[in-house]
Amino acid sequence: MRRVLIGLLTVLMLGCAVPIASAVPSPARTAKIYSIRTTDATKGVITVVGTLSPAPATGTRIPLHQWIPSLKRWQEVAHGYSSGGSVTITTVQPGSVRTYRIAIGPQAPYAAAISPMISFKHYVWRGMFKKGLLAAGGAGQPKFTVVPPAEGPRRSEADLLANQGGYVWGDVDATGCRYSRNWLGNLTDGLVRVSLHNSTTALTSVRMTQETETWLNYDITGVTRLRLQVADVRSGYGPYVSIDSLLLCTN
Repeated sequence: MRRVLIGLLTVLMLGCAVPIASAVPSPARTAKIYSIRTTDATKGVITVVGTLSPAPATGTRIPLHQWIPSLKRWQEVAHGYSSGGSVTITTVQPGSVRTYRIAIGPQAPYAAAISPMISFKHYVWRGMFKKGLLAAGGAGQPKFTVVPPAEGPRRSEADLLANQGGYVWGDVDATGCRYSRNWLGNLTDGLVRVSLHNSTTALTSVRMTQETETWLNYDITGVTRLRLQVADVRSGYGPYVSIDSLLLCTN
């Protein structure tokens, strides 16, 4: 009888045993760059909107990382604070083509999360002569004089002159640029033509009468060597044009 009771107790104990729970993975949080764009091309402002799911505590600090190729590492360039499942981050950067990501630190019960990387072309306005002239020339004692940095720190201003019947040109490296914006002031005592060229191939031009101002703007996507040229059409002393020229570039 004793053996029977022991057997029954053993069966009952085994039947009531609680199985050992399998390991449960920690809940995951995801981070993603929803949008990234240049919101002020003059100042160089980039605005990044990120999404975080599940939403972290309001006001959680979210850094924006930029990959620095020369250092071969990620570097925080700005940060924002979460609001619900969203975060907006702004940063001022020079023109560039860089890779970005956002990150969020561990926040119980969630581990840290990093967004997928995203490459972005950041176009910023800069002076046409920031990188100097590649070459200059023309006919009739041409003079292409860039205003020195002490007087024109934006590196955008220059004076173009030549003798009567002559012309003057200057080339700049436009690699990484997509638009050219040029203010022109004609100080000539007559009529001149101002033009933009892809190397030596004319892109667009404008005629200017004596003592007038105008704009010469053009999409230069794909142009790597941009030429700005002033030619005399009809004058008593030769062409004389002052310019203030900007390029929209990633460099």
